[in-house]
Amino acid sequence: METEFEIFLAAPPGLEEVLRDEAAAAGFAHPVAVPGGVTLRGGWPEVWRANLQLRGAGRVLARLGAFRAMHLAQLDKRARKFPWGETLRPDLPVHVEVTCRKSRIYHARAASQRIERAIAEELGAPVVSDPAEAEVRIKARIEDDLCTLSIDSSGEPLHKRGHKEAVGKAPMRETLASLFLRQCGYSGTEPVLDPMCGSGTFVIEAAEIAAGLQPGRSRAFAFEKLASFDAAAWDRLRGATAAVTPECRFHGFDRDAGAIRMSQANAERAGVAAFTTFRCQPVSELQRPEGPPGLVMVNPPYGARIGNKKLLFSVYGALGKVLLERFSGWRVGLVTSEAGLARATALPFRPPGPPVAHGGLRITLFQTDPLP
Repeated sequence: METEFEIFLAAPPGLEEVLRDEAAAAGFAHPVAVPGGVTLRGGWPEVWRANLQLRGAGRVLARLGAFRAMHLAQLDKRARKFPWGETLRPDLPVHVEVTCRKSRIYHARAASQRIERAIAEELGAPVVSDPAEAEVRIKARIEDDLCTLSIDSSGEPLHKRGHKEAVGKAPMRETLASLFLRQCGYSGTEPVLDPMCGSGTFVIEAAEIAAGLQPGRSRAFAFEKLASFDAAAWDRLRGATAAVTPECRFHGFDRDAGAIRMSQANAERAGVAAFTTFRCQPVSELQRPEGPPGLVMVNPPYGARIGNKKLLFSVYGALGKVLLERFSGWRVGLVTSEAGLARATALPFRPPGPPVAHGGLRITLFQTDPLP
C-alpha cells in the first residue's frame, strides 16, 4: 500500500465543518469537509493520531485503494490481485461490508462474497459474517462502477472512550458533545457548567479538553491488529502529550441523585475528578460559581423520550430565568429537538445551526453571546 492515502473521518451530518476545523487545529494537513465527514491525506501515523487525538470523529477509515469493476467476474479478479497482505494479517478474522450505488454491480451480498473469497483464498485470513466476531472490518463502496476499499481503523466507535460505564436514559455521545463544545467556542480555558448533567458528558468532556487528555488514551483500536502496525511508534505517539491541571473548575448539577453518582464515577474513571464538581440540586437552586464567567452547556429533556413535552415548557422557562438573573457574562449552549422549548427560555439565542441526527431525533444547538 502506498505510504500516503486518503483518510476519512466520520462526523454527524451537519457537523462536518466543525470536525474539519478540529482536524486543522490538530495539525492535519488540508482536511476537507464532505457529506458525512472529513477527508484528508496521510499515512498510518496520521490514522493512529486521528483515532487517539480527535474528539469529534466517530470513526476513522483508511482508504486502501480503488479499482474499476463493471461486473462480478471483474470484481473477483481485481480483488484477488489487491495487495491485502500489506495491511491484513492472515491469522485474524475479517468481515466485509459492501454498499452499491449507481453501478452495474448492484447486489451487495454477491459483491461481498467475491471480496471475502479473494481475501480467504489469496491471503488465507478467515472471513466471518458476524461483524462482532471480526478483528478487522473492510468496507467496500461500489459507486459509478468504482470499487473503493477502506479499512475501519477504529473498531469500536470512537465515542466509546473507555471511561463512561454508567449512563442515563438518553446519553449524549462524547464525540457529539465535543463538537457542540467546539461550536460554542470552547477551547479549554474557561469553566463549563451543566445544570442538567445526566451522566456528566459535557462536564467531563470539557474537563478533559482543559487538561489536555487525549480522548483515545484508555482504549484499544482495530489498527493495532493490522500488519502495518508499529507498536514502538504507537507507544511514542501515545506518550508524546503530557496532561496539565486546569486552572478552572467544571460543574455538573442534576436533580437526580443517581445521575450525580454516575457522573462522579465517570469522572473518576476519566481522571478528571480533581477539578470537577457534581451536586444534586434542582435548577431553581443553581448559583453562579466563583471566578470568571464561562460556558453553560446543557442538554435538557426534549419530551420525545424523557418527560412530558407540555410540562417541559415550564422547566425550560425556569432554566432561562435563572440564567438571565444569575449568570451575567456567561455564554449559553443549549441542545434540544424543539425550537419552541428553546424559545421558552427567553434567552437571546443567535440563529441556530443545522439540525443533527441523534438517537433517531434531529437536535439543534442554540447558543448565546455573553448574557447581559
